[in-house]
Amino acid sequence: MTFEIFNPEALGPPRGWNNGMLAPEGGRTLFVAGQIGVGPVGAGSESGMSAQFGAALVNVARVVEEAGGRVADVGRLTIYVTDMDVYRESLAEIGTAYGSVFGKHFPAMSLVAVTELVDPKAVVEIEATAVVPSKRTDEVEPARAAAEEQP
Repeated sequence: MTFEIFNPEALGPPRGWNNGMLAPEGGRTLFVAGQIGVGPVGAGSESGMSAQFGAALVNVARVVEEAGGRVADVGRLTIYVTDMDVYRESLAEIGTAYGSVFGKHFPAMSLVAVTELVDPKAVVEIEATAVVPSKRTDEVEPARAAAEEQP
């Protein structure tokens, strides 16, 4: 799904996200529950913010792909972390983990600090909203590649 991207000049340039993503007609909205990077569906019992972040993103991608979509169909991510300082200290590793799953696709994102998550071993949880095309066509691919290239 190729989103129309909105980044109003008055908000300044985004750094690793887009401020608005408008989905075209002809898609189905997929709401992905919060995914964590620990437990049976994660990558084992990942420890550390960046490892759990990457594993949670992989789980988001799994749900989107199961519904017939791709990570480029994700229009919004909400990221919950239990320690904002650790998140900030881990930004380089988190960026690498993000790029390995989402590449240069940057949906609208929110980052929220919380006191705890349901799983006591989890330090990050990621929710997503995607718009999965009702029908895939080859013509979508060049437009998608252009939309994914953000400086």
